[in-house]
Amino acid sequence: MTHSETAAPMRTDAATFEVVKNALYAAAEEMKIVLAKTAYSPLLKVAGDYSCGLFDADGEMIAQGPDLPIHLGSMPDAVKAVIQAFGTFEDGDVFIHNDPYFGGSHLPDVNVVSPSFHKGDLLGFACVRAHWPDVGSATPGSYGAVTEVFGEGLRLPPVRLYAAGVLNRDVDAIIFTNVRTPDERRGDMNAQIAANRRGSARLSELAEKYGVDILRRIMAEVMDYSETMMRKFLSELPDGEGRFEDFCDGDGVLEPGQEDDETFTIRMHAVKTGDRLAVDFAGSDPQVSGPMNAPLSVTASGIFTAVKMVVDPNGMIPPNSGCWRPITVTAPEASVVNAAFPAPVVYANHEMSHRVSDMLFGALHAFLPERVMACSQGTSSVLTLGGIDYRSGEPYVSYESIKGGFGARPTKDGINCVAAGISNMMNTPIEVLEMSFPVRVEEYSVLPDSGGAGQYRGGCGARRVWRVLGNTTRGAVCCERSKSAPFGLAGGLPGTPMRITLEDPDGSQRHPLSKGAFTVAAEGRIIFEVPGSGGYGPPSERDPAALADDLKNGYVSKAAAKRDYGVD
Repeated sequence: MTHSETAAPMRTDAATFEVVKNALYAAAEEMKIVLAKTAYSPLLKVAGDYSCGLFDADGEMIAQGPDLPIHLGSMPDAVKAVIQAFGTFEDGDVFIHNDPYFGGSHLPDVNVVSPSFHKGDLLGFACVRAHWPDVGSATPGSYGAVTEVFGEGLRLPPVRLYAAGVLNRDVDAIIFTNVRTPDERRGDMNAQIAANRRGSARLSELAEKYGVDILRRIMAEVMDYSETMMRKFLSELPDGEGRFEDFCDGDGVLEPGQEDDETFTIRMHAVKTGDRLAVDFAGSDPQVSGPMNAPLSVTASGIFTAVKMVVDPNGMIPPNSGCWRPITVTAPEASVVNAAFPAPVVYANHEMSHRVSDMLFGALHAFLPERVMACSQGTSSVLTLGGIDYRSGEPYVSYESIKGGFGARPTKDGINCVAAGISNMMNTPIEVLEMSFPVRVEEYSVLPDSGGAGQYRGGCGARRVWRVLGNTTRGAVCCERSKSAPFGLAGGLPGTPMRITLEDPDGSQRHPLSKGAFTVAAEGRIIFEVPGSGGYGPPSERDPAALADDLKNGYVSKAAAKRDYGVD
């Protein structure tokens, strides 16, 4: 029975609040299921490189599904960009955009936003941000080392794709003329629209049951609830401040006369006072030529991810816009952590958010050592491949993110070969990969000795080997931690760095930069050795039984046991 809106209390009773709050998060999770079941690309259908959310009429996030933490801080900007651009909406409208300077993160992350109505009343919005394996540019997979955002692919400001349920065929034609695999991209886009429809339907059902005004009030109360919990948990932790400095491998662009990529530095200062945390990046280097520049919302997402892990390790605070009200993130304009147009940004979306998330653990270790972990793999280890599939004669584009080590913790070892930090993606099964693309995976194994030694050992990285079949392929990589190994904490040793090898059919090898495009001939191989993670605590304090298990399982070699732990 519908509640009377005129007789609604000023504050929702606890039982109704809890039921509706959980229903909102269940709806966001249901959107995820719809997307996975209807998407075309393995990246979305299996690996899960997307996030689904519900938003209020002002564009604030009410609920996010169990998706990618990397999108925590930037998805509300995507919805607000649509509100700012259009202002008024009709039932059946669908908007699409990917502009990193207008609510996006990087061009391959395409936002599909749909207003949600109930009997003519605007309740809010549903949004799915999904990584499209290709959005044009000179490189299959759209991961070239370019020097302006214009070279990174098709850049869409917020545009109306459907008006009151009617497709804008001109916009549709522009999009799918500019991507290499239009049928797959259209399938993914339609899956995003279907997921939004499911989220909107669930909002309408809640409005029907409880009334529009009550639902709107509960949506606001859900954000207040998360803010209250975040402030409470923060206030229970000691006050303090910490600094951390780290450097990145480079941006993938070689200036005239350069033979190696030039590193650049990020500096962080974190201050926790009462129920607030401020993170400032003053002193970080200016933005660079290549795509390692992060919009501030991307940088903030990395910070939010680390804060959530430190403050709320048991996952009690519902993730929404209210969580982040007590957190302040500031950075110099036109720096590598606060990019200014038209700087390229495609790599930084994940590489910079990985970096700042790990750095915050390092900074907070100064006064919260029992709450932070050592550095994880620190990179998404991206490989894109594209060309003509010899089996079908059709174009293909493959995008993979290879898993590495999860950092050691104050009371536990790290984890081997998983998505760490800001990522929450799954492995694409080898069978799916080989069925979908002209490659053969010849090895996928745990990389021994890659986890940093410590009282608690860092998680190991992975070794993965692809053989290209049929035709020469054009590829690109985007990796970090090839020069700055994942750091340990409290006396723990660093994990091993990233290593990339291209092997020609004759067996000769070359080691490309950690970012940028390359060509591999048919029957050539690509070899990734993905970083391990840092250890926590002095290696001398490791439990002998745990070390014996490491030796038995092949995670630590006898030589490393002698070198790092002093054990023969």
